[in-house]
Amino acid sequence: MMDDRILQRLAAEQPLQSLTSKELQAATLLVTRDPRPKPCRAWVRFGPNAVQVEAVVVVWNDVACGIQFTVGNRDLHCWVWANAVSPLEHWSSSH
Repeated sequence: MMDDRILQRLAAEQPLQSLTSKELQAATLLVTRDPRPKPCRAWVRFGPNAVQVEAVVVVWNDVACGIQFTVGNRDLHCWVWANAVSPLEHWSSSH
């Protein structure tokens, strides 16, 4: 995991990237919202920088997960490819 100070600097200097509606196939794939978000580690990008963060999966479809995480005092959220997410505990679903 990345040092919090480095992560805060990256988040301040570069925009958090998220998958596009086209990448999410939003027009054709159903989305599932989880009433109990699942803890995970996920690869995200701030500009060109890929970093792994501890997050929770709050929504998903067949190809991607919507995650939420905190950097400093900012709550951030984005969509990432499903294979960029690793569960922190056993969860039963097809993420």
